[in-house]
Amino acid sequence: MNSSLKASIIDAHQRRDRLHPYEVLPWLTAALIFFLFPQFLNLGAHVLVTIIFVLSMDLLIGYAGIVTLGHAAFYGAGAYAAGILCVSAGINEPFTGLAVGTIVGGVVGILSGLMILRTRGLALLILSLALLLLLQEAANQASAWTGGADGLSGMSMAPLFGKYRFGLDGKVIYLYSLGVLFVCWLFLRMLLATPFGRSVVGIRENAVRMAAIGANVRRRELAIFTIAAAMAGLAGALAAQIDQFVSLNMLSFELSGMVLVILALGGVSRLYGAFLGTPVFFIAQDYLSKDNPVYWNFWLGLLLVAIVLFARGGVLGILARGFGRMRLQPAASSALSQARS
Repeated sequence: MNSSLKASIIDAHQRRDRLHPYEVLPWLTAALIFFLFPQFLNLGAHVLVTIIFVLSMDLLIGYAGIVTLGHAAFYGAGAYAAGILCVSAGINEPFTGLAVGTIVGGVVGILSGLMILRTRGLALLILSLALLLLLQEAANQASAWTGGADGLSGMSMAPLFGKYRFGLDGKVIYLYSLGVLFVCWLFLRMLLATPFGRSVVGIRENAVRMAAIGANVRRRELAIFTIAAAMAGLAGALAAQIDQFVSLNMLSFELSGMVLVILALGGVSRLYGAFLGTPVFFIAQDYLSKDNPVYWNFWLGLLLVAIVLFARGGVLGILARGFGRMRLQPAASSALSQARS
């Protein structure tokens, strides 16, 4: 590779990795919601937590190409870790709970990854689902710690920074969730721009070729699996703190399926797909369940089928193609006028 080609490739990567003006839109929208719709802040906090969870799933499926059905195992592990820390150990400081939930999610991720990542395809899917079911039943049996089928209640979080209480108005939990989401987004953006992040995408595209150039495929897959599990654990811990309750549903297959649906709606391997897919899912769920509370899943499934078949890349893909056409039309008109002249 000559020096000019190498320089052009480096320049292209730098242009792609730098911050763009449109990246302020999610955060501007979140700020507007805080001021314009204060009655929806509790719901907004749950949306923000779900975005973190979907981002962790996108890191695993979209960027690393590791498809699992048991990602809720790490979410639930982080939630129970934060809940047990608060109820049984009496440690209710929010950031400590987040740290413990993240660590527990990462530990479960690395231990399960050592086994699961030895397989591929259907075997990997079955093992990930088996892990989820095992953890759910273990949480059900350990009722002295987890509350079993009744759930883990009695959580009471200390004021944030020793000053701001988790009130019913939702302001503190919304800003708290937004701050955690921003840190997670910033971390992922930096991670994917590193040589490690690009090598993970390379493994997704062609693992054999990456191994041939000297990349340790197994180690990198285990590392990204652990990072995704730790982020899911953080999301679970955050959900437990804002709900002050942990249930077995946090270790359910339905939760893993819901996150997959959201990811498909927003757009896989697109850092902002989670930011679009999550509110679209919540709005569709609310609207469809109001009109048809019994069969609303049918219409949601129909929407998902339409997006997968006719709108590749999800909602974000539709928007990207739309803005792409808008940019191309003025350029094409200019080129046509120059050719006529």
